[in-house]
Amino acid sequence: MASKQQKKKQPKQKPPEPALLQVRGLVRRFGEVDVVTGLDLDVAAGTAVALVGRNGAGKSTVLRCVSGADKPTSGTIELDGKPMDERSPSVRSMLAVVMDDMDFFPDLSVVEHLDLFAKAHRVPDAESLVNDVLSEVGLTPQSGQLPGTLSSGQKRRLALASAFVRPRRLLILDEPEQRLDTAGLEWLAERLVREKAEGLAVLMASHDPHLVEAVADRVVEVGARE
Repeated sequence: MASKQQKKKQPKQKPPEPALLQVRGLVRRFGEVDVVTGLDLDVAAGTAVALVGRNGAGKSTVLRCVSGADKPTSGTIELDGKPMDERSPSVRSMLAVVMDDMDFFPDLSVVEHLDLFAKAHRVPDAESLVNDVLSEVGLTPQSGQLPGTLSSGQKRRLALASAFVRPRRLLILDEPEQRLDTAGLEWLAERLVREKAEGLAVLMASHDPHLVEAVADRVVEVGARE
């Protein structure tokens, strides 16, 4: 008597993880001009999304709305399943933001600036982390200098270092490649790939196709319908 063949059980597939950042129907209007119109966007943990488009297309506006620096005219923004509220301590603990207009404390040295960021967020062993990040961004020789004495490229490295010395689950970067040399761009791409590997989400606006290709899992063209 022929034995009955048993059907092989297929392993159950896990449902997809919900997006860490979810944007639906984002509109930002200035006067009579819609700078951003009906944008939908998902960024999952461990992935990077790059916003591309011409100057003035609204990339920075999207980032400012997502980070809470600007308020959308309409639409919803959710972070970890909850409405985005930049006043919430839990939201602030999840976001690390580097915008092009980032200010520094003029009377604090580079290392003091980073120490303040790390200790304000209660980072364990803050001094060790700050030293490691200073070395990684190449600012150890300038650690005692005031921000006003740094070159434009060094200021960009300090801005990025400020994000890397604090807790984060979502990294928001506005054209992080600006004023970085070739070596700096290679370092940045490697660092952002490492951020993804550690389970962080990255949302960035960029004009550098090599950085986008190296880092982004998905590319969203802003202002494409205009």
